[in-house]
Parts: sequence; structure tokens; C-alpha cells
Amino acid sequence: MASIRDTLNNLARDYAIAWSSGDADAVASFYTQDGRITTNRGEPVEGRAAIAEMARDVYSDFPDLEVRCDMMRWAGSHALFVWTREGHHAQTGNHVIARGWDEWELAPDHLVQSSVGWFDTDDLQRQLEGT
Repeated sequence: MASIRDTLNNLARDYAIAWSSGDADAVASFYTQDGRITTNRGEPVEGRAAIAEMARDVYSDFPDLEVRCDMMRWAGSHALFVWTREGHHAQTGNHVIARGWDEWELAPDHLVQSSVGWFDTDDLQRQLEGT
């Protein structure tokens, strides 16, 4: 049986791979059926179908999106997934690099029940504008 360390490091690696695959359903499969994502205090996206739709929206903006896991930390059922996202914006063609993190509440089966994510929207906007 894998240690919790191995299980969660594999989860983080596989989640980054799913995001990098362009497969929105693969991304959504990491969440419980009623899983939820909130980014920068925005409106929550709730349920696997809505999460897959949100991922499809991200892919339409960044069709060559690549996500890397920079660090994974955990304490009990809470985890911190630190990431770098990189790709070219579909409309501007600008190469964009965003760094941030997701705070996860994990279900007993290690699916994400809740994700609260953070990144610098001002920096993202500057990169989209090419300034």
C-alpha cells in the first residue's frame, strides 16, 4: 500500500498531467461529484459537469496549456497544490505564465471536495496585453 506522501504526490502529478492533456473530463474526474472550485474569491463552480465546462473555457483561451506542480503539501484532509500554468493566449498569441496555488479539501478517497485557488490577475492581464 502506498504511503499518504506517495498518494498525494501522485495525485498532484496526475492532476497537472490532466490539465496539460486538454481533456476537460479528465480534469473534472479529480473532483467528487459535488466538488467545487473557487478562484480568487469568485463565484464557485460546482459539480463535475460544471468543472469540466470551466476547464473547456480555459482550453479555449489557452489551447496549448501546460500545468506543472511546483510543490505539494498536506495536513490531514487538507492539501496545497502549488502550480505554474503556461500557454499561448488564443486571441492575442501572447505567451503567458501564471503562478498560483489551490487549497484542497480532500474526500476520504482523495478526490477533491473543494478547491480554493489563487493567482495574480493583474499580472495575467499585463501578459495578455503584452505590457
